[in-house]
Amino acid sequence: MASNLFILFLLLLSIGLSHSLPSLLQITKDLHTHQYTTQLLIGTPPLPTKLVLHLSGQSLWLNNCPPSRTFVSHGSLRCLMAGPSPSCQVPQHNPITGDTTFGDLAQDIVSVDGMTLESFLFSCSPEYLVKGLVNSAKGVLGFGRSKVAFQSQMVNAFDFPRKFTVCLSSSDGFIISGAGISKSLSYTPLMSVDGYYVNVNSIKINGRRLGVGQPIGGVEISSTVPYTVMKSSLYGIFTKAFVTAMNMTVVSPVAPFGVCFPSQATVPEIQLVMQSQLVKWRIQGRNSMVEVSDSVMCLGFVDGGMGMTGSVILGGYQLEDHILEFDLGTGMMGFSSSLLNEGDSCSTLRESL
Repeated sequence: MASNLFILFLLLLSIGLSHSLPSLLQITKDLHTHQYTTQLLIGTPPLPTKLVLHLSGQSLWLNNCPPSRTFVSHGSLRCLMAGPSPSCQVPQHNPITGDTTFGDLAQDIVSVDGMTLESFLFSCSPEYLVKGLVNSAKGVLGFGRSKVAFQSQMVNAFDFPRKFTVCLSSSDGFIISGAGISKSLSYTPLMSVDGYYVNVNSIKINGRRLGVGQPIGGVEISSTVPYTVMKSSLYGIFTKAFVTAMNMTVVSPVAPFGVCFPSQATVPEIQLVMQSQLVKWRIQGRNSMVEVSDSVMCLGFVDGGMGMTGSVILGGYQLEDHILEFDLGTGMMGFSSSLLNEGDSCSTLRESL
């Protein structure tokens, strides 16, 4: 993994090759809710507005929209850009509670990292929709693939390359729109769906493949699910194999986790095998085990029941201190090994950018 100075050099190189400077969005993790938040300046006068990050979210929606906002005219080009609804309403989804509604499309001045968008598109939500969001959050900032998602509007406004880099942390992380920051990444195709999904062929624990009889399939990359969630049928096979690899007696589970061990245990490596045996996402101790007390650690994977649509949602805890590059131009996702292996972290990288 590149050092901080080399990563900074790569970022400066990407700046020199692009039409506009990339923007840095500071991300902070709330330790109580496990939600990742950021802040934008919205309206006239500009008001600091705390938002929950939702990688798959299709737009920005706000409760208590600023008085300076104006609604987009029905049938206008900007209305048609937002979606097929002739009434110019866009879907609003709370990823924490699952609540969904529609809101009128509005526009106002939005600033981030010294950059100002004069007519940023968002929607105004009803009061109940913010239920479940971290305290003082006013809404959700979506980074999905729609034309009104945050990175789409940044691309259109500033002529950025169609990519963004995510580096989540247990404290202070970041997102950079319009640039990658590392050449030391493995790449896997993004599946053609609304959110960010990668195809996982198999899962290995200490090099031994789980006997599930078929490919795992599409795995969602999620910033709003705290810990990786697995469908019950897969979770049972996975945890049994993990306990075998640990070769240590389990202790009483601590909710929401189903499998826990004494803290001094040696932790096996989990591998998500992508399109070939050479492309693997390695999940090691820091991203697989959660310290719940001085003497107990739990496997940071959760049983999602049998009602899940897919088999796996990769949660925020497993993403932390990895560089993730979403290149929407090529349809690929780049991912690093854990920065902690090199004595680095997303927090220290943020300080150098």
